[in-house]
Amino acid sequence: MSDSSASYHISSAVIMTMPHMRERVVATLAEIPNVEVYAHEAGKIVIVIEGTSTGMLGETLSRIALLEGVVAANMVFEHVETQGEIGHDRRTDAA
Repeated sequence: MSDSSASYHISSAVIMTMPHMRERVVATLAEIPNVEVYAHEAGKIVIVIEGTSTGMLGETLSRIALLEGVVAANMVFEHVETQGEIGHDRRTDAA
């Protein structure tokens, strides 16, 4: 039996890089578990991080901030759902 109160966190973040290091940083990000590169242009990279806690997301973002070529790594948005909410149709109209 699964815990219906278990939470799942999804966050977006913007990574600023030295422009000449962007491709190297994108390649490194692609290898990090639970990180997806959504878009990149010039020295900016938009990523999505997934995990089981805000702390996990923060730890991943802190590791990213320390990568060679990264100037800044900032969380933009975080969404949290509990296990009981995932996959449920939330329609309230009478279909």
